[in-house]
Amino acid sequence: MANVPGHEDLAAEVPISGRRVASLMKSVAKHRVAAVLLFLLFFPWIMPYEALAVNILIFGLFAMGFNLLFGYTGLLSFGHAAFFGVGAYGTGIAIAEFGVPWLPAILIGLVFVGLTAAAVGALAVRTRGIYFAMVTLALSQCVYYIVYQMPLSGGENGLRGIDIHEVDFVFVTVNMLDPMPKYYFMLAFVAAAIWLFSRILASPFGGVLEAIRENENRARACGYDVRRTKWVAFVISGLFCGLAGALYGIHLTIVPIETLHYHTSGEAVMMSLLGGMGTFFGPFVGATTFLLLQDIVTNWTENWQLFVGALFVCLVLFFPRGIWGSILHWLSR
Repeated sequence: MANVPGHEDLAAEVPISGRRVASLMKSVAKHRVAAVLLFLLFFPWIMPYEALAVNILIFGLFAMGFNLLFGYTGLLSFGHAAFFGVGAYGTGIAIAEFGVPWLPAILIGLVFVGLTAAAVGALAVRTRGIYFAMVTLALSQCVYYIVYQMPLSGGENGLRGIDIHEVDFVFVTVNMLDPMPKYYFMLAFVAAAIWLFSRILASPFGGVLEAIRENENRARACGYDVRRTKWVAFVISGLFCGLAGALYGIHLTIVPIETLHYHTSGEAVMMSLLGGMGTFFGPFVGATTFLLLQDIVTNWTENWQLFVGALFVCLVLFFPRGIWGSILHWLSR
């Protein structure tokens, strides 16, 4: 067998291919922000229509913010719709009711999100496990009814009048009525958020978050202030979700009251699990899967939740790492 011509080359080819895959994965992981942004630059061209790409981009950011708390810190929250909705309402009210320009309006929305997340987080981090999830759900519903009763929120009709037809952005006038320019306008904010998210994960603070996820008692024994770290992670996670909400309100030109409902929190959980909990690109994969299935299946039946739910159950049972997490696991082997 050793004398067969070319056998030595064939035997050497397998480990070389494995090393190439490992080298490619290492290179992508090292430049993960550039890899994700490169994909998102061409993303609208592979979608059925551009407006769907805008929705996926925004909800991918929403799921990414949630994933910081759930995937990297190990805290399951059922109340992140509060931050998504407060970001949308804070920005929308500033624009529609007070005539604030769009960029200061986004900053105003983020200030309200930060205050809301700080208050909710201060109460929630005192609990653990299922109690943490239930407290976040209860406090989120409190935020829902507070905003619902506000005179400027529009009640059950939602907030209307966020009419932004053009924005001046980096020496360019963007037509917000055209989905393609709007997508790249949103991508500029998402890109900044992705870069910041990556820096957080690569920092010592990100290492502490993963230590808390893996073994909270050991992290506490090492001298880390676990409760304060959880609270900071909660606030940062809420700010990412609030930015997604602000962009969502500008995108729709209205803010439905459903943005604050616990169903929206459930969508963030499902997107994170579908894509891959604790993975960098997983939330965008999960958002794409969820919204694309919703868009396709609704053309056949109104009961699209049945199909998405069945897919979710199958993934949890057979691919617990999620779509992107399973792909990474397969490549690493």
